Amino acid sequence: MINKVNFEDTKRRFSEYWAMENHDRPLISVKAPKDNAKVNFPKVPEKLQNRWLDTEYVIKASRAHMENTYFGGESFPMAWPNLGPDIFGAFYGADVDFSPDTSWAVHKEVDLTNLVFEEHGYYAKILEMTKSMLEDSKGDYLVGITDIHSGLDGIVSLVGPENLCYELYDNPDEVKMASFDMFEGYKKVMTELHTLITEYQAGSTNWMGVWHEGLWYPVSCDFCCMISQEMFDEFVLPELVEEIKFLDAALFHLDGPGALKHLDALLEIEELNGIQWVYGAGQPSASYWIDILKKIQDARKMIHVAVTPMELPVLLENLEPEGVMYELWVPSEYEADEIIKMALRSRRKKVY
Repeated sequence: MINKVNFEDTKRRFSEYWAMENHDRPLISVKAPKDNAKVNFPKVPEKLQNRWLDTEYVIKASRAHMENTYFGGESFPMAWPNLGPDIFGAFYGADVDFSPDTSWAVHKEVDLTNLVFEEHGYYAKILEMTKSMLEDSKGDYLVGITDIHSGLDGIVSLVGPENLCYELYDNPDEVKMASFDMFEGYKKVMTELHTLITEYQAGSTNWMGVWHEGLWYPVSCDFCCMISQEMFDEFVLPELVEEIKFLDAALFHLDGPGALKHLDALLEIEELNGIQWVYGAGQPSASYWIDILKKIQDARKMIHVAVTPMELPVLLENLEPEGVMYELWVPSEYEADEIIKMALRSRRKKVY
């Protein structure tokens, strides 16, 4: 693998993580610039769309990024077809507006009672990009499943958040039906991509940088910040629970303080493995949220959270390692290795 030795040991550690049996230290995905790296990125296409859709360019740029990255701890080289967070709506006919850093679905009027999954267009492109990456990887890196958001987030990508708010009051039954109609598309996409990927590599991964021997995926509902706990229970939970049951494993992507009102309901889902806590831009970082993280851990759920090097000792002191994974970026390979040593020392100190 590119800049990664003994990935078999990393897979073993991920298996311990999912079983919450990583007793020696938390899992840590720590990356750094590769020492003496030769930055040799391909020429950026002039046309903005081609920066996203030119498969050859995307693969070359992904390889260059991995070759210039040191993968410490449980991090590993991985590429995935990334056409932005609204791409699932594009599978149902939405157009996509690309910017240099992200993309958005172009919202339109949609008959929620007659959603049609389109095999051509963007879904065909995701399949083509995934297969091309797999054929290129040859064991150098893993290929992940693209970024998919079903449920109410999928509907938002079609009609927009404001229109969905109206629909929840004006046509609640249609929203519920559309959510489950899109769940059928979600299952189709997940099954087809996972089948394709496992022809080339074992297990599954995605944008979160976590590996599982089966089919795992982050589940989410960013729209939940805009609705009450009662509406969450009515409109989100039924479809969400079916998503979780469909997968071999799942972490809920809990995005921002506005979503915390739904944490209790999430922790009550028996089949949900854990929570990825994303505190959000402009918010205090991970150590500020110790009480939230402890609450998740006390519920016997896994944790995935981004941290800074400065606050890591506080987290190591206050949280048990089992089922916990920290993600961070540091300036050098040396500092990445020191982070792992710090975690091991901290655990020995607590034990002895």
